[in-house]
Formats: sequence, C-alpha cells, structure tokens
Amino acid sequence: MANNPKQLAGERAADYVKDGMVVGLGTGSTAYFAIRKLGQRVAKGLKIQGIPTSEQSRQQALAEKIPLIDFDQDIQIDLTIDGADEVDPNFNLIKGAGGALLREKIVAKSSTTEIIIIDPSKLVPHLGKFALPIEIIPFGWQATKRQLSQLGCTPHMRLTQAASPYITDNGNYILDCDFQKITDPPSTEQTIKAICGVVECGLFTGLTHRVIVGHIDGTIEEIVCQ
Repeated sequence: MANNPKQLAGERAADYVKDGMVVGLGTGSTAYFAIRKLGQRVAKGLKIQGIPTSEQSRQQALAEKIPLIDFDQDIQIDLTIDGADEVDPNFNLIKGAGGALLREKIVAKSSTTEIIIIDPSKLVPHLGKFALPIEIIPFGWQATKRQLSQLGCTPHMRLTQAASPYITDNGNYILDCDFQKITDPPSTEQTIKAICGVVECGLFTGLTHRVIVGHIDGTIEEIVCQ
C-alpha cells in the first residue's frame, strides 16, 4: 500500500511539539494530519495551547480537544506547523490555496519556529507556476485588480462553486494572480503589499526554519533552513 506523503510530513512535524508549547495550527490538507496527531498526543497527556490560522483549523482543533488561546494574551508562539503550495530553493513560499494566508502570516510572524510540511510536488525551482493568492478588500476591488495586473500578472477573482466571490474568514476577496515566474519573491511581496486595497499576499519570505517532505515510498526528508 502506498504511503500518504502529507500524513508522513504532518505527523513527523507534530513530533517536534513539546509540553508547555504554544503551537500555531496551520490550514489545509497537510496541516490536517499534524493537528490530528497533536490531538492524539493531547489525549495521551501532552499539554499545549494552540492558535489556529483559520476557522477550519479551529473547528478541527476543538474536535480534537486541543486547548486554544488567542492574541488577546501576551504570548510568543513557540512553533507553527503549516503547509505550502510552493517552496523554492531559498525557502520562499507561496501559500493561500486554502484562503487563510492573512492569518497564517500573522501567526508565522509571531512564531519562534515555522515548520513547513509538504509532499515533493510542492518543491519548485522558482515560485509562480501556482497562481499567487492576494487578499484584497471588497471595496474598489476592480481598481486593485487593475493595479496588480500592471505588475505583469493575470489576476482572477476566486469564486465559489456558486460562482460568487470567495469570502475569506476576514470578510475579504482573493485574487489568484498568475505570474508564471517570480524571480525576486521578497521584492515582489513588498511591491504587492504597497498597493492600496491589498490586505496581504501569499508570498512568505524569510519565515521558514524547517521543511519536512513526505515521500510516497515512506521516507521523510527534512531540510533545515540556514
């Protein structure tokens, strides 16, 4: 039977969580396995507090009986475990397929350590094949879209199955922007964020400490970011 690379990566990352930690709980199909494993460890006596990056991960954490806290307390997140849509050789990421990029970045920037869990398909020579999610406010979204298109990308409004705009947990829209190739992720991130109407973009630069890759043959690769 073939192994599930996402499950391998997620469960390995959960092993890094220790008693007393505050843990950022990522969003998506790979983070699901990490949260599930943490729930199993909590049931066996592990004492942690979690901060979810989306309503989806919050609901899963509650079902797993993982104690949750929020930023109303003065805290430092010890470790965050999250997935990614693309990871380049310099550990820059594209995130946001699940629509949680804003909360994911708030949590990542508040974390001492960020572990990214992926399958091998997410390792790429350069970012951009996956359309870059950009969270924008609904008011004047057409103007924001036009400004983004001037950066050389093709923006598309993310839609629901009912063909209405996808709404994030924060009440915003997402434009999925096709760049094809992003040669300078840090600079591109800052340029995008300077556009009026943009709340946050799915480029995560300088935030990753370790990448865990699960493989279908059952092996697990760990890459430590220098």
